[in-house]
Amino acid sequence: MYESELKEIRRRLRLSMNGAVSASMRAQGVDYKVNFGVLLAHLKELASLYVKDAGLAEALWQTDTRELKILATILYPPEQFTPERAEAWTAAVRHQEIAEQYCINLLQELPFALELAGRWIDAEEEYAAVVGYTLYARLFTKGGVFPPEKLPEEEAHFLQSARTALLGGISRRQRAALLALKRYGRQSGEQQAAVLNVLSDFQASGDAGKREFYSDLLFEFEYYQS
Repeated sequence: MYESELKEIRRRLRLSMNGAVSASMRAQGVDYKVNFGVLLAHLKELASLYVKDAGLAEALWQTDTRELKILATILYPPEQFTPERAEAWTAAVRHQEIAEQYCINLLQELPFALELAGRWIDAEEEYAAVVGYTLYARLFTKGGVFPPEKLPEEEAHFLQSARTALLGGISRRQRAALLALKRYGRQSGEQQAAVLNVLSDFQASGDAGKREFYSDLLFEFEYYQS
């Protein structure tokens, strides 16, 4: 099932393949089994030729082909994407770009997205945590907020988890957590204060990395206040 669609999509991708982009990704350590190097704008154009279909999206997701996985995130109908499917897909994420496209094209559209993000940021698996923080960043960018009735608890959980991530060594989790903190603090002066407060000891720390994190956040917030 869906073999004809997969064959046709692969044919279209081959016609649009960009060897220079693919080679550049490999040089940067981005290793897919198959990578046609097709630009995201073209992938969106290609996706527009197909009706959103959960079965087709599942078939695309099961591959280890960069473009097919990204198309899967575009073609899965959000209203049919259950928490169980979200857990299964997140467990299969192995690339930063896929994590980002997964959040942009699919996860941020889900009514239970905040709940998923809050659960995944504590995951032991690094890419699951990356998806969680990246999803938070997307939701905050769109103006998403914690439910008023759960605000103190969920904000504290997010901030403390992000602080713990920053205390670790340089990693994808750390970078994703920093991005989520920036997007959260952009929303209001109160949220900026909450972010800076949870990291207040970083400001005068003997650890240059901690001071840099604090300065980076402070610069971000001052820029968006101006």
